[in-house]
Amino acid sequence: MKQVIAARTDLGMGRGKLAAQVAHAALQAAEKADPDAVRAWKDAGQPKIVVKVGSEDELLGVAEEARRAGLPSAIVRDAGRTELEPGTATTCAVGPAPGNQVDAVTGDLSLY
Repeated sequence: MKQVIAARTDLGMGRGKLAAQVAHAALQAAEKADPDAVRAWKDAGQPKIVVKVGSEDELLGVAEEARRAGLPSAIVRDAGRTELEPGTATTCAVGPAPGNQVDAVTGDLSLY
């Protein structure tokens, strides 16, 4: 069981902003997951991997692939209070779900 969070590299987010957006995505996707999957993921230590995407289109593509695969996912859109314009899509979490299923969607993406 694992979760992968795709984060946009083209936005130039600061480290704190990136960390917050990744955390938002992780929580939102976990809230959408089956409770048994969340429990198994927690028992496994809540593995999370952050990967890179270079554009909003690529981020939305990850979300669409996750949707088609029936995996829990969440796109985070920034509130626009600090670095980004309101509504900017920043991250997309996929999972928690079995690793092979998450990898089918995110396995070709590079680590952040």
